[in-house]
Amino acid sequence: MTFDRTIRRLTALQESASTARVLNLSGILRQGAADPATLKPPFFDHPLLNRSIILKHRIRPNEAEAFLTVRQNATKIMLPIDPNDLRLGAHYFFVGQRDFDEVTAHVFGNALAHGQHDRQVLDLIDALPSLDPFLLREHLRRHGFEPARAYFNISDADLERMHNYVEAEITPLVAMSFKAELGSKAAAAKLVNKILSSNAPDDLGPLRGVLMLDEKEFLDGIFAWRGFLYYKWVLESLHRRTAAVTAAIELVQPRGPRDPECTAYIGPARNRICLAVQKTITGIGEMLSVYDRAYAGLTQRGDPAGFRDFLLTAPAMFTNLGEQLGAVQHIVSYWTHRFPTGRPAIASAQELMDFLIDFEDSLSFVDAPPASDAASDFSISPAA
Repeated sequence: MTFDRTIRRLTALQESASTARVLNLSGILRQGAADPATLKPPFFDHPLLNRSIILKHRIRPNEAEAFLTVRQNATKIMLPIDPNDLRLGAHYFFVGQRDFDEVTAHVFGNALAHGQHDRQVLDLIDALPSLDPFLLREHLRRHGFEPARAYFNISDADLERMHNYVEAEITPLVAMSFKAELGSKAAAAKLVNKILSSNAPDDLGPLRGVLMLDEKEFLDGIFAWRGFLYYKWVLESLHRRTAAVTAAIELVQPRGPRDPECTAYIGPARNRICLAVQKTITGIGEMLSVYDRAYAGLTQRGDPAGFRDFLLTAPAMFTNLGEQLGAVQHIVSYWTHRFPTGRPAIASAQELMDFLIDFEDSLSFVDAPPASDAASDFSISPAA
């Protein structure tokens, strides 16, 4: 297991829960200390894993050899040296690294052996493109794991808004499927519940027959469809916040003394990040339009072939879509937590540099001019 001090960039999340890129179990455990019952059942069985920080991590060139297969992203498990002071760093390992079984056995014993509860949960997390709490909860529930709700930062209001959005989205399908109840709100609600249910493949058997998909194809496709619907909702609600955050990033200035390295990095990095966010949002919109066209073909022209093709390709697209939207969600959540609306954005040059490096790491899938040497050094630096 390797020692890592780059966790210092996550200290802004120490008193918050998570983002789409970070699952901060350490922070959740600390917040739930006053009422431990809210954290039952726990996320993991092993207590050390329950105070970890889980990160969707973009693999750097020097890390590629840690894996048997070529990967662009990995799930990084960080174990803080001191959960109350993340600046001290953490030990970490990657899910799926070459020596995963040997490394984890030294620390966790049999807890992460094949077939064990915690290993199954880690593998399910690793299969997701992001750590978005809504999709993470649904993915775990689909496979029979249901940690306490406190581990997922989802309000009742958000759940209701999401449900209403999906209901409006699938109304054309209701109109096509329930001829006798054209426009019926009850019919729409019924179909929404089926789509959002973990039993969707059973409840939507007739639709599977029309689309001529086997059970696995339909199961994977429905989950990805659910993800597309959720991501459409997230993108609509994220647009305004993203514009405000990128505007703030462009304007923020470090306070106090600054060294030449920070000065050389911060200005160009702000421009790169804002351009990369804009490009990412555009790319997300293009991917979602693939679904829109396929769905319109099914509901407006009565042509199931395009929607069938969408469900077959959706799982692969869902991964790419989730990575990109998760990166933007992470930046917006991180920034708005650190700099709440109505308060001046004040940070030292070093702190601001750490933020921006983390953002560039999140957006490294975007073709952009290479970061400065200073950024490269800090991105992989083991130094404090």
